[in-house]
Amino acid sequence: MFNKYIKLVIAAGITTWAVFQFIDGNILNGISILLLAGIFVLFYFKNEFILLAFLQLRKQNFEGTKKWLGYIKNPSSALVTKQQGYYNFLQGILVSQTNLTQAEKFFKKALDFGLSMEHDTAMAKLQLAGIAMSKNRKNEATKLMNEAKKLDKHGMLKDQIKMMKDQMKKVGAPGMAMQQQMRGRKGFR
Repeated sequence: MFNKYIKLVIAAGITTWAVFQFIDGNILNGISILLLAGIFVLFYFKNEFILLAFLQLRKQNFEGTKKWLGYIKNPSSALVTKQQGYYNFLQGILVSQTNLTQAEKFFKKALDFGLSMEHDTAMAKLQLAGIAMSKNRKNEATKLMNEAKKLDKHGMLKDQIKMMKDQMKKVGAPGMAMQQQMRGRKGFR
């Protein structure tokens, strides 16, 4: 993988080559070479390994996602700011299966770096709401769910938000379920 600035230098070099092709009268060659330069510019803004990791995630292949993200050795030098947000977003999704505290850190980093699409931001906030709910931080979870609902303009997360609100109602106030369990145990002694 090339550093993000090396990609721009390569694109500039290829563009210079294309200009010389235009000067020589090879218009078709110049256009083809400009398209090649465009690929390097595209990969400056959309990292190829993150795109491949999203493709694997879409197939529910978590090992493949982890493999492609593993190719990014130093995200701060290899990725632009928004890509760092998506890198942390994907890491949060992968880690959320095993370690909620670590996943929370990744999702917060992703929101700090920023995500391009509002839907992705809503998804990250909904994930954080789920983590907050599992840690009995009901107020924080409610706030994050409301923010996710505002960002989800197309209603793609409507069912997940509704399901999470229903779970919060079942749990009730933090510690209420624990108190009910303790009362039930005292009755059996």
